[in-house]
Amino acid sequence: MTNVQIWGKALTGMPRLTDEQWQQLDPFGRWLICVRASVLLMTFSSSVLAGLLALYFNTLHWGLWCLVTLGLCLAHATNNLINDATDYWRGIDKDEYFRNQYGVQPLARGLVSSAEMIFLIGCTGLAALAVGLLLLWWRGELVLQLLLAGCFFVLFYTWPLKKWGLGEPAVLLVWGPLMVGGGYYVITGQWSWLVALISLAYALGPTCVLFGKHIDKLAADAAKGVRTLPVILGDSQARRWVQIMLVSQYAIVLVLVLSGSLPWPTLLVLLGLKSARRLWHVYSQTTPDSKPERYPESVWPLWFSAYAFAHTRLFGGWLFLGLVLGWIWDVIQGG
Repeated sequence: MTNVQIWGKALTGMPRLTDEQWQQLDPFGRWLICVRASVLLMTFSSSVLAGLLALYFNTLHWGLWCLVTLGLCLAHATNNLINDATDYWRGIDKDEYFRNQYGVQPLARGLVSSAEMIFLIGCTGLAALAVGLLLLWWRGELVLQLLLAGCFFVLFYTWPLKKWGLGEPAVLLVWGPLMVGGGYYVITGQWSWLVALISLAYALGPTCVLFGKHIDKLAADAAKGVRTLPVILGDSQARRWVQIMLVSQYAIVLVLVLSGSLPWPTLLVLLGLKSARRLWHVYSQTTPDSKPERYPESVWPLWFSAYAFAHTRLFGGWLFLGLVLGWIWDVIQGG
C-alpha cells in the first residue's frame, strides 16, 4: 500500500494497519494516523462555515481564512494527541478497551513510544500556537481571548472536562461560537452574535457525533470511571438527547430563514431529512449485540457515532451549498 493511499484512508476513515504496514509509512502518514485525521473534517467544516458566513454577511479575506483553517485543524490535532496520550497514561486505553478495537492506537499498540508521542504533541501544538500568535498580531486583543479559550479546551478536554460530563457541552461551544464565531471575527474583524447563533446549527452535529461515540463505549467508560455525559444520563436518555439535538439543527435553520437572517437557499438542508429520519431510527434502539450482516467491517464496533458522523457531513454539505447559492443570488439581485 503506497503512502498516498494511506493518506487518503487516514483522511476519510480509521484504517487498520499491521505492524509491518506501520513501519513502511512515511512520517506524514504516521502523523495523520496519530492525530485521527478523518475527524478533523468537522473542524475544517467549521472553518468553511466561518468563511462562507464572512462571504455572505461581510467580506472574505482568503489569507486570513487559510490561517484560521490551518490553526484550527492543528489545534484539533493537538487535542487528539493529548487525548490519546492522557487516556493511555491514565491506564484507560489498554487491553481490549473500546478504542483499541477500531483503527490504530499507535501509543497503546507500542508503535510509538511515550517520548515520540510527547514530541508529536509538542511539534503540533507549537505549530498551532504559532498560527494563533500570528493571527493575534494581525487582528488584535479579541484574538487573545479566543486563543486562550482554545488552549484551555485543547489542554483540559480529556481531563477533567470529559471525566466530569462536560466534554459534550464543550464540543458544542468549541465547534460553534468559538470556531465559527471566532473564525468569522478573525476573517472580518467584527464579532457577530447572529453568526454565533448560526454556528450552533452546525455545532450540534459534532456534538451528536461525540454523544454517539460515548454511547458506543458507554459500558467501557463506566467500567473505567470515565463519567461522560452519556454515562451520567444513561443509555436511553443519552439517545433521546441526540434526537432532540437532531431536531434542533433543522429548527434553527428554519427559524433563521423565516426571520430573514439566512438566505432562502439554505433550506437545502431539508434534503437531509431522509438521513435525519434514519439517524432518528438508529437512536431509537439500543446497539446491536453483533455486527449487522451488511455493516462495514472497517467501521464496527462504532455504531451511533458512525451514523451521526455521516449525517453531520451531509447536513453541513447542504448548509454550505445553500450559503453559496444565497450569496450568488444576492450578487445577481444586486447586479
